[in-house]
Amino acid sequence: MPRQAQDEVERNLELLDRQTAEAGRRLAETRGQGGPDFVQNAILGPLADKRKATIERITIAIGRSAAEPTGLDGLAACDLGLAAPGTQPSGTGQQGNDGPTAADFVDITKVAPNVRAVRRTAGASTGAFTSRCGTNERGQHNSDNDIVAPGVSNGAHHVHDYVGNKKVDFNSTNESLSAQRTTCTNGDQSAYYWPVLRDTSRRGPDANALGGGAEGNRGAILVPSTVTITYQGSPTGKVVAMPRFLRIITGDAKAFTNGTKNANAHWSCTGFENKVQLTGKYPICPRGSKVVRSFAFQSCWDGSNTDSADHRSHVAFPDARGNCAEGFKAVPRLTMRLVYKTPAAPNFAVDGFQGQQHNAITDHNDFINVMSDRLMRQAVSCINSGRRCG
Repeated sequence: MPRQAQDEVERNLELLDRQTAEAGRRLAETRGQGGPDFVQNAILGPLADKRKATIERITIAIGRSAAEPTGLDGLAACDLGLAAPGTQPSGTGQQGNDGPTAADFVDITKVAPNVRAVRRTAGASTGAFTSRCGTNERGQHNSDNDIVAPGVSNGAHHVHDYVGNKKVDFNSTNESLSAQRTTCTNGDQSAYYWPVLRDTSRRGPDANALGGGAEGNRGAILVPSTVTITYQGSPTGKVVAMPRFLRIITGDAKAFTNGTKNANAHWSCTGFENKVQLTGKYPICPRGSKVVRSFAFQSCWDGSNTDSADHRSHVAFPDARGNCAEGFKAVPRLTMRLVYKTPAAPNFAVDGFQGQQHNAITDHNDFINVMSDRLMRQAVSCINSGRRCG
């Protein structure tokens, strides 16, 4: 994609998601209404018209600085693509032909070690700051995404687990987040959320709901046994404070079709994390070992913005030596570790968008920093002085 067109294309891609979400809401609200052609004439037809206009804007934006892509208008039309409520989709397991399959799982004991230790320089910041925020025992779930689709109900089209801030949804604002209580024992009001993992061999309570089974995310939600949230330092120097309300998305929920550019999935098993990390496969763990999802967020910040049009450009990963690019500052590196006792493969899968095959590579995590300035200063002091606290 031409750099000059990126912002406009990203805005229109988000609009496509909102248009589809609105059509999904109408499908749910009007179930059983109208005649045999009601869905096509009242919902899918108008949706195709809106999508066609949006796709045309994408084509024009790209054409201003490169050759216009052809054939994109063929992507405008949508169909239901779902089995009728109460029926079972075709394919393997409850996820139907939308994945995953047995080929998406690998015996971790047969994977060659692929983890390399990061080298630190003499000036590295070696401390750590931990927020203990529970495992979402309260069952805070929704299919919103306040970062990517603010103001849009079901903007994620898949269900999220939440810890930290006690009320995060499509209506959240900086003001509402800062007014909420938190599940974190140290007063950290930040919002930490990720797509749920499901036992696809069992029926979930949201089997016919948007974000859940109505959009291909079928199965019983699995609660992690532990959630570890830690902020770490830079291997090459000191870190500076994150700004309050900084928003970061790590990984790509559409990496199966977008490619691996923004993918940042890490799957492993307890006892193997320092040896093997998987990106595009789910692990089959040996007896006594549990599945682990881990995330290391971007830790270089542009020094001025708390978000960006593509929700990525204001933050970045350091280079292979641990250095931030010119103009970027090292901030505490947020890492998260989720541990699960899962059913036997291939009976578990991460929630995702339709068409992404519930592939392991689509795993991602979202974060809104709502720490008070005082708590953030404490975290930075711990990290830069080599202490471990939280």
